Amino acid sequence: MRKKMEEFYDTLKQLIRIPSVVGAEHSFFMFLKRELEDLGIKVEYYDGLLVAKGEEPQSGYISAHADRHGLICTGHDEFQYAAFVAKNKADLKGNSNSEELLQNFEMRFINQKVQAYEPWAGTYLGMGTIKDAFLCKRRNNIIFKVEGLDYLFPGTPIAFLDKLKINDNLLSAQIDNVLCVAMLIHMYQLGYKGTAFFTAAEEAGRSWRFLLEYFRRFDINTNELLVLDTSPYKNIETINHLDIVLRNKDENSYFRSPLKARIKKIVLKNRIKYHYKDEHIKNQMKQENTKVSLGVTELGRIIKESKNSIQGTTLQVPTIGYHTVEETTSKKSIEAMITILKNLYLQTK
Repeated sequence: MRKKMEEFYDTLKQLIRIPSVVGAEHSFFMFLKRELEDLGIKVEYYDGLLVAKGEEPQSGYISAHADRHGLICTGHDEFQYAAFVAKNKADLKGNSNSEELLQNFEMRFINQKVQAYEPWAGTYLGMGTIKDAFLCKRRNNIIFKVEGLDYLFPGTPIAFLDKLKINDNLLSAQIDNVLCVAMLIHMYQLGYKGTAFFTAAEEAGRSWRFLLEYFRRFDINTNELLVLDTSPYKNIETINHLDIVLRNKDENSYFRSPLKARIKKIVLKNRIKYHYKDEHIKNQMKQENTKVSLGVTELGRIIKESKNSIQGTTLQVPTIGYHTVEETTSKKSIEAMITILKNLYLQTK
């Protein structure tokens, strides 16, 4: 078990070093395609979607997001937060956690090192440092002053320079969304035979379109789509008392899937600490007499737009420091999620 987990963390370390800014995921997809094919997995590439198929592709449908936050050059020596540039805003409705965070976290980026890369080949184009960041209300986006990258052309993606930091039971990096990508590679290494989806542009609210298009393309219906993700919390005390996060619903849809009962049974059997995020948010609203969003998930949009022909549930790791290179979770949470996945898909049925 320890050796397998060491291999998982090695995979995660490697993936974190590969840039995958929202809207510029192609080079990351190519790296991922090579890694999966090296394991003997069949891989198909569609617009905004990489699909991995094991020997029994209908035995499971698991989705993870491949993109991460970063910057995009939008003019001479001008850089904006990639998820919120004008071309990416069509699917953002103002009720996601990402958009709420836009209002109050721009100063976290000061002195952060970044790397520019060519979006198709992934070629390294140079390194810079964020010297200032401010919210421009006219454009409703964070504008960055970056030292050292004034030669870049518009459209060039810039990723946060990042590496995995492990301190006892905690690990930190920009782990959303790469953590769940590493988990799916790990599952194939352990013998998973089903299908895995890796979606682009989740941080811009578009990933659900690519995945729903795949199901429609091949006339596939399922009530067992499992979407892996991280889930943000405000302080370390909360995640110290929480291993994994489940959901009954989000802002768009109620999750109705037999996976929910199976996951809860596994959680109880293995004494994994959990709660339902929607119930947690409602309790907070009641205590604080406030009104906030229940959150928007890829799954919720798919359920709504497919008119329930696609159903499923989510499985999330709790984190703090959301959408920064200091996003933190515990090894215990990661191992709890892997335990659940192994019990769902690797046990004899």
